[in-house]
Amino acid sequence: MTRLAAHHHAINLAQGFPDFPAPAALKRAAADAIAADINQYAITWGARPFREAIAAKYRRTYGMEFDAEREITVCCGATEGMIASLMAVVDPGDEVVLFEPFYENYGPDAQLCGAEPRYVKLYAPDWHFDREELRRAFTPRTKAIILNSPNNPTGKVFTREELEFIAGLCCEFDALAITDEIYEHILYDGAAHIPIASLEGMRERSILVNSMSKTYAVTGWRVGWVLAPPDLSDSIRKVHDFLTVGAAAPLQQAGVTALAMDDGYYRGLAAEYAGRRGHMVSTLEGAGFRCFVPRGAYYVMTDISGLGFPDDVAFVRHLIETVGVAAVPGSSFYAQGGGNQQVRFCFCKKYETLEEARHQLMKLHKS
Repeated sequence: MTRLAAHHHAINLAQGFPDFPAPAALKRAAADAIAADINQYAITWGARPFREAIAAKYRRTYGMEFDAEREITVCCGATEGMIASLMAVVDPGDEVVLFEPFYENYGPDAQLCGAEPRYVKLYAPDWHFDREELRRAFTPRTKAIILNSPNNPTGKVFTREELEFIAGLCCEFDALAITDEIYEHILYDGAAHIPIASLEGMRERSILVNSMSKTYAVTGWRVGWVLAPPDLSDSIRKVHDFLTVGAAAPLQQAGVTALAMDDGYYRGLAAEYAGRRGHMVSTLEGAGFRCFVPRGAYYVMTDISGLGFPDDVAFVRHLIETVGVAAVPGSSFYAQGGGNQQVRFCFCKKYETLEEARHQLMKLHKS
């Protein structure tokens, strides 16, 4: 979609990267680190100051203790963190449970490990799951469940009650929870992010994946981390070492500055995105979309069934080529033939970009 948007000079509301600057203090910290010659390999599992900053952040934010020496692995973004974790713990023939719709990488990640994905549907408009369906997805072959909260593409934030049910199944079936928590601070309407690792019985069977990308508007830095018990971390570090060796050393040093930001930064981040969410939903509803209003992350899933197109791919091509706005076909988030009347838009953009998109999308309404 990004390539098509560039080809047709369309506004890119498909790929989830901000088009506004990263925090000035963070950019200065990166430049200072380069000037100070922090330009060679860091320890493969992460520079110690950065790992200590990660540990301090989780202690301060969630009251969780992680050993910087034995339980934290720095990776080249959450994307590498997820595949390194799966390759470390999943064997061919194992099963991995996935909620559907899901971020596009999870299904292929499981397949690359030789695992069999087992899909459990999230039901619109609130994206709830059926507990009996989820229970049936767990079997003696289940190695892990992948959980993304706040969720891409739906914006769902899993509640404590839902997480406790999932945790109960993990304990009952001796399965791991591998969590992608990259949108942890982008929350709306009083929603709260709860790491499943913080729940009773889950500390030793959770792998937590996160990154600087979304929280600090540095998606191109590719600096993330994996938090896991020492035995799992030992395996994850081995895989990570052979995948990428290590993340960029000066950007890890800059990450120390990022993770030390006070709570005001995160409150401001959520408030800013709440304003953008309101703008995007207003635009889309005005253009004739039915919106599933997100409680977290920075995407809006929409229903296009009333707009008269045969499927999501045909609609998105029309949107790019005729209206001048790019979005993502909903079917790309499904493995079992769903989502063909859904489209995802991102709103991590400057207000000028969102205003321009509103002007373009009104053409769709008029047509």
